Amino acid sequence: MRVHSIRTNGFKSLVDFRIELANFTCLIGMNGVGKSTVLQFLDFLSQLMRGDIQGWLKERKWVAGDLKSKLTRKKNIDFCVQFVDQHDESAGTWNGSFNPSQNRCTTERLELPDFTLEIAKDQVEITSRVTGGTNRHEIAFSYEGSILSGLKEELLPRSILKWKKAVSGIKSLDLLAPEYLRQRTRESSGTLGRSGQNLAAFLYEMPEPSRLELTAKLKRVYPHLQGLHAKSLRSGWKQMEITENYEGGNGGFFPAMVTEARHVNDGMLRLIAILAELQSENPFLMFDEIENGVNPELVEFVLDALVTTSKQVLVTTHSPMILNYLEDETARQGVIYLYKTPRGHTKAIPFFSIPSLAEKLTVMGPGEAFADTNLTELGSEIAALTGEEP
Repeated sequence: MRVHSIRTNGFKSLVDFRIELANFTCLIGMNGVGKSTVLQFLDFLSQLMRGDIQGWLKERKWVAGDLKSKLTRKKNIDFCVQFVDQHDESAGTWNGSFNPSQNRCTTERLELPDFTLEIAKDQVEITSRVTGGTNRHEIAFSYEGSILSGLKEELLPRSILKWKKAVSGIKSLDLLAPEYLRQRTRESSGTLGRSGQNLAAFLYEMPEPSRLELTAKLKRVYPHLQGLHAKSLRSGWKQMEITENYEGGNGGFFPAMVTEARHVNDGMLRLIAILAELQSENPFLMFDEIENGVNPELVEFVLDALVTTSKQVLVTTHSPMILNYLEDETARQGVIYLYKTPRGHTKAIPFFSIPSLAEKLTVMGPGEAFADTNLTELGSEIAALTGEEP
């Protein structure tokens, strides 16, 4: 199951916003048009399923009022998410309305092929679409985010539990930063933090075959790398280390050099985090400005790993180099141009559905077409396509 499309009204600059997502989606556009906001919104949807909205806001150094758009008078944040299965057939729809003052969804409806779930007054109704039978449960508890974050899992049908796990597994590393990647940590709870914190513990808890596979991938671009390790210190903190071998002349080698995470270069740390997250169970991964801290020589390696993974991936970039490593069809389906209307609303359009870009793609690569385009002059062409005011 993957996310096919999202619609929302009232989250920051996302007013009457809609976007369709491919298996690999790359958001491009001018600074300030809302690329990071789209990642934040999808992370917000995932957090609704996990609950603890206040903790999520605190981690981002936000308050609930920061979520609500200042470009509309709406008090709530409305959303609709559509899912498809591996055959691109409809796999369900999730609608809701989030009240920032209450930190929870005040209306919510989930429609799956076999069950529906809906908040009705002070009850949750779960109805079988096969038998027509309905189970009702009183909402006699407080919760944050989605009602599903508070309902006991034994009350839920298997298909809803599977769906809940998939939405909870939408994972954002949009705040990835070397200072957090270097930190010693005690435990990861099976996941990296949005800033990359917990990396040492995440690697320590990773099964040995997965860690060896990760090391083998890194050796393709770091041939001197011999091992990637995480050890537990006496205090219980976990520390990441790498081992490298270098030639010492006369055909020999210097003794193996062990380097703690605090001395590992930023680019390598970022690459380790990206590849490690690809080993996680999360089905949907997001990275902001994917080229940050990555040497140009390694960009193709990173893109190949992200495009070929079985997971759904969403990235943002300002670099034509990123698009240069995409096949034309991948670019047609997954490169999305974001822009703002005169009213400040963020909008999305497939980049190569714009006629001038579609024509360029017939004779240029995706990155060349991007680099050859003055983004500030696309407004009139998009307005002609969409009927919006330029």
